Amino acid sequence: MVKIRLQRGGAKKRPFYHIVVTDMRNGRDGRYIERLGFFNPVAVGGEVPLRLDVERIEYWKGHGAQLSERVTNLVKYFNRHGEGVAPPRAAAPVSKAKEAPKQTVPSGETGDQSDKAAATEAAPAAEEPAADATANGDAAEDSTAKE
Repeated sequence: MVKIRLQRGGAKKRPFYHIVVTDMRNGRDGRYIERLGFFNPVAVGGEVPLRLDVERIEYWKGHGAQLSERVTNLVKYFNRHGEGVAPPRAAAPVSKAKEAPKQTVPSGETGDQSDKAAATEAAPAAEEPAADATANGDAAEDSTAKE
């Protein structure tokens, strides 16, 4: 069966699609019979987002070619708005996975273990000089008491 569908090109994260007529057994980006236009979903500025040869699409439909769902929507949009306007982006698919409950961190705590370790090491170090001073002070008092 002959299909009219999108063939992906472009760089990573910058898709560009050719609208092609191909045998459905061929791969997505494989061999095609005829190129009928292009679709640039990330067109910016003066770039043309959509160009189609509607006459050739009608010819292939007359010979039994099936349009993919996305190409059908692009052809309808092109017939209504023409070449200069970009079609609206499809909404992102909604995830069916349940969201985990948000965990709140008490104010003043970041949850970083290195901060807690540094704080516990600093606290005994601060207490030690006071303990030494008390011990030395006691020793000084004892020596004055003996004299």
